[in-house]
Amino acid sequence: MSIDIDEFETKSEEELAGATNAERVLRFLATNDDRAFEPGTIAQEAGVARNSVGSVLARLEERGLVRHKASYWAITDDRERLRSAAALESTTAALNDRLGEEDPEEWGEHAADGRE
Repeated sequence: MSIDIDEFETKSEEELAGATNAERVLRFLATNDDRAFEPGTIAQEAGVARNSVGSVLARLEERGLVRHKASYWAITDDRERLRSAAALESTTAALNDRLGEEDPEEWGEHAADGRE
């Protein structure tokens, strides 16, 4: 696949990368909130690499955004938690667009070294 060089030059890395794996999984599960799925099906339907979906689901579960029983996974039934996660994502994206993304290396340059 290729893109026009003007698109390459003008779009941000995030715009070119598209949604994250976590966003793809959440979108798929939220769209199918009346069902639970096995990881292989989630990977296929969400467009996530099969060897990545397990860790993505585990991180989402730690955040309370998905739930599972046996080998089946579903979106959380905590709608307020989903709304909060979506609001945080939206706010972060808007701030990144307006102010630029934070650079973790720059944070490290200014972090306290623990010695006083």
